[in-house]
Amino acid sequence: MNIIEQRLSDLRELMRRERLAAFIFPSTDPHQSEYVADHWKGREFISGFNGSAGTAVVTMDAAALWTDSRYFIAAAEQLKGTEFQLMKLKMPGTPTIAEWLLSEKFFAEQSGKAERRVKSEEFAAAVPSTEVGIDGWCCSTNEARQLIADLRKAGGLTLRTNLDPLRQIWRNRPPMPDSKAEIYPLKHAGEAAHLKLARIRQALREQRADGMLMASLDDIAWTLNLRGQDVHCTPVVVSYLLISPTNVTLYINKEKLTPEVEAYLRQEGIETDSYERVTQGLKDYFAYNILLDPDEVNYSLYQVVRSKELWSKEPLGSRIVEAESPVKRMKTVKNAEEIAGFKSAMLRDGIAMVKFLRWLEETAAANSSLFTLHSSLSEISISEKLESLRAEQPLFRDISFDTIAGYGAHGAIVHYEATPETDIPLKPEGLLLLDSGAQYMDGTTDITRTIALGPLTEEMKRVYTLVLKGHIQIELAKFPSGISGTQLDVLAKQAMWREGLSYLHGTGHGVGTYLNVHEGPHQIRMEWKPAPLVVGMTVTDEPGIYLEGRFGVRIENTLLIVPYKTTEFGEFLQFESLTLCPIDTAPIVTEMLTQEELKWLNDYHQMVFDRLSPHLEADEREWLKGKCEEVKR
Repeated sequence: MNIIEQRLSDLRELMRRERLAAFIFPSTDPHQSEYVADHWKGREFISGFNGSAGTAVVTMDAAALWTDSRYFIAAAEQLKGTEFQLMKLKMPGTPTIAEWLLSEKFFAEQSGKAERRVKSEEFAAAVPSTEVGIDGWCCSTNEARQLIADLRKAGGLTLRTNLDPLRQIWRNRPPMPDSKAEIYPLKHAGEAAHLKLARIRQALREQRADGMLMASLDDIAWTLNLRGQDVHCTPVVVSYLLISPTNVTLYINKEKLTPEVEAYLRQEGIETDSYERVTQGLKDYFAYNILLDPDEVNYSLYQVVRSKELWSKEPLGSRIVEAESPVKRMKTVKNAEEIAGFKSAMLRDGIAMVKFLRWLEETAAANSSLFTLHSSLSEISISEKLESLRAEQPLFRDISFDTIAGYGAHGAIVHYEATPETDIPLKPEGLLLLDSGAQYMDGTTDITRTIALGPLTEEMKRVYTLVLKGHIQIELAKFPSGISGTQLDVLAKQAMWREGLSYLHGTGHGVGTYLNVHEGPHQIRMEWKPAPLVVGMTVTDEPGIYLEGRFGVRIENTLLIVPYKTTEFGEFLQFESLTLCPIDTAPIVTEMLTQEELKWLNDYHQMVFDRLSPHLEADEREWLKGKCEEVKR
């Protein structure tokens, strides 16, 4: 019995005792984080799949995992040898969780009716329970509600949210993270915590709320100007923040607070209590209204407030205002100090990238005779080299996510992360896709370059140029203030669509200020995202094309939204490139680029050279000059 089989066996024994028909494992933690501390990686524990997005579902005789297009290839590989089926989200024929739970495959053995689907009215006779379990602490309120509705509609199933099986079956479970909270300097934050809290309270009043529970870790870090190391590559501290009309309380384990941080919090008017007492804090909370973001607050905590609301005998008891947390959009609009920090961080990151790309090119050339069979260049070794060069830069704290270095066919795996088992040497041919970033004290970086390591096929060149065209079209965009990023997404795809090519991941996401590398709610993607684009936001531009088993291409810059012009039709905006790094011109089919696209590319490279060259050694400056030479037809 392999390790996943053993874990499934342990889970099913618990499910029998608890009379559960199935159990659902989301990817997140009690704070709805995208990247979570090891303590909450239950989905990975039960399935073996380690991507950042996915949901595992286990029944008494089947198991399945739902994930999105970024992880189709990686998940298929990681689920090999287990009983987990891969369910590809947003693809034709993929059932919902509720549909799958009631499918013929799930109930065939127990019902003895393999030739037809079990009908909802036969369900009680087919299985001993109609309950499906999920840990309500690791499921948002809206997600729980949707599951409840789907399960009821599909066949009378009910959702049970008061059980965490990992407490019993996860032997040697990693402990809760215990990194120390750190004060984020005002010179980088640009606004004191008490001033941010005043703005938040004003926003709450406008929504007829007197207070709120803040659960999102990056929202709390931004609001209080605190950072930490509780989550890999993400400088946050595990905590909750409860704002009432008269108090602000940070619920955090006391061992995370140094005397300096405690003094700082008192100075900013913030009380502290233990992390586990947030439930009691909500029970004790008394105000006319409390805002709870149902996408941010987990279902268990929501139910605490909901129960109090329903059973309160006080005429002025708490009432829930359901709305998006005002902090989400506040933190996406960068102030002057944050913008200056981003530009400084991007400059240092660009220096590190130039040093790396030059090293890669020269090392490859020096070892060309041994390149194919005995090269010291591999996906892991180049990732380590790039991190070491970034670490030499001032204010470097960490990488912002695990580097994606995909050579050849691995480049077609959108979120590929090399392991010792999958690591392969680079060869003097084909394409290397390198997606990486860093956490600096004054900004977070995210950049992708696809690099020609030698001769390329005509198909590679054509695909590369299509991706570059899409990237440039986003960079060139001019648009009215307040539109959604969804309305720009077609610009990145129109050229590739004409060739019958596309990609399924988002084209762009926000980036935090020494915070989460993925920041929302604004995005550029095909699916409707109503969050408006406004001046001061950062957003990435990262179209790609991935041909499974062959190669992948992605080109990414981080951009800043800035004013363009104001006319009788209103305020218009444009993008400013923050990323400073040459784009490989070797794979470009220049005839495929318009004159406007060629001009943008040449102007961008001139800017990169002008800003980086004063900070480079003479030989590095000469190398960069060659990479930024004007591209002509």
